[in-house]
Amino acid sequence: MRNVIIAIVVIGIVAAAAIGMRAFMRTSLTGQLIDIACYSQDKENTGDHHKGRGLACARACALEGFPVGLLTSDGKVYQVTGDLTANRNEKLVDHMTHTVTITGDVTEKDGQNLIASSDLKMVHD
Repeated sequence: MRNVIIAIVVIGIVAAAAIGMRAFMRTSLTGQLIDIACYSQDKENTGDHHKGRGLACARACALEGFPVGLLTSDGKVYQVTGDLTANRNEKLVDHMTHTVTITGDVTEKDGQNLIASSDLKMVHD
């Protein structure tokens, strides 16, 4: 009986480790940095000029610390998290609306794709 309990515990630990390993997938994604709130209201709000919001909306929202997203060419949005968002998106503000590559850990939480990273690279179009 004791061996059966030990086997069940070991199987549980292995299964939990396998699930945990799938939760984090390090990858590089390229896309445009957007203000998630404005984009969710109108999919055309990907630049710095948003209807009824002004000419520097994306940058202003990032400065306020609002969530920044990476919009990929296939239409997926990944909320940027991690060190890149420290100090009210300090490392992201100057890159808003530009195309960048971010390498980090991709996860999903409550239906939202996330990418956690500490560095990005500008893509020269």
